[in-house]
Amino acid sequence: MNSIPNNAIRQVLLLIIILLIGYVLFMYLKTFLPAFLGAYTLYVLMRKYMFILQGKHKWNRNLAAAVLMLLSFLIIMVPILILANMMTSRIAWAINHSSEILNSIKDFIAQYERRYEIQVFTDDNIKRISAMGAETLPKILGATFETLTTILIMYFILYFMLVDGRKMESLFYEWVPLKDENILLLRRELNLLVNSNAIGIPLIALIQGIVALIGYFLLGVDKPIFWFVITCIAAMMPVVGASLAYIPLSIVFFANGASGKGIIMLIYGFVVIGLSDNLFRFWLQKRLGDVHPLITVFGVIIGVNMFGFIGLIFGPILISLFLLMIKIYANEFSPRTPH
Repeated sequence: MNSIPNNAIRQVLLLIIILLIGYVLFMYLKTFLPAFLGAYTLYVLMRKYMFILQGKHKWNRNLAAAVLMLLSFLIIMVPILILANMMTSRIAWAINHSSEILNSIKDFIAQYERRYEIQVFTDDNIKRISAMGAETLPKILGATFETLTTILIMYFILYFMLVDGRKMESLFYEWVPLKDENILLLRRELNLLVNSNAIGIPLIALIQGIVALIGYFLLGVDKPIFWFVITCIAAMMPVVGASLAYIPLSIVFFANGASGKGIIMLIYGFVVIGLSDNLFRFWLQKRLGDVHPLITVFGVIIGVNMFGFIGLIFGPILISLFLLMIKIYANEFSPRTPH
């Protein structure tokens, strides 16, 4: 019988140990995976400017990393702060006129209850609506807290990525057991996917804002440009999205006695504005990163289940990475010579 070489045995044992330790680390650190993915996304977008500041302008790497992180933080947080500031007065107005709004909604529903002989405001329905509100609010607050925590950890990881970027990339080339051409392919495709998602999100938000602006003009919304800005900023936010703009607008219509416009605003928001998000997301992903719509659809489903709302970005990247690894495997080990 042919004996198994000692070198092969040691190699297999070492791989088993590496996999076991890796599994344990992953299970305990998987909570931080969205933060790591977010840090990698920002690193891909910033690495060029980091190297320019270090190489061309001779900046200290800590100073360069701090400046880039501060700029990115402002770009991320300023829209949220603007939205909060702009919405505060509107929310305060809605609270002060809450009784008028509720009476207007009740009067509108009462007309249809009498016309079609149905009952909407039953005790059971009111209890269900109250229960849904009680369940939804903690989820929104929990998602907001989770997002803030992820952002803090993301910037902690990003700092070390920027400071040790060249060393990290050289270790990547050294440790990954692939041909140089496949390592370059992996890096190029990953960067393309990250850029397409990072650029695609604000572009989709802008498109949603334009679609919403058309509806605002047609319905005669007061200060449509103001609501356009609100819609663009809200469209980039998780959980609520553009509904943070058109739902308050519909409430304003109800409060002013324009119940018909309030209903049209809700329908236009959920159907037209919501549909534009999906349609243009498919088109942009295909255009920017050559991502097939099916990858986008199933990527979002998988990503949300795995990473929460941040999975809207990383789900399609995960599926694309899986397909890319299959391609690299074929290039690496296929006996066929490339054409």
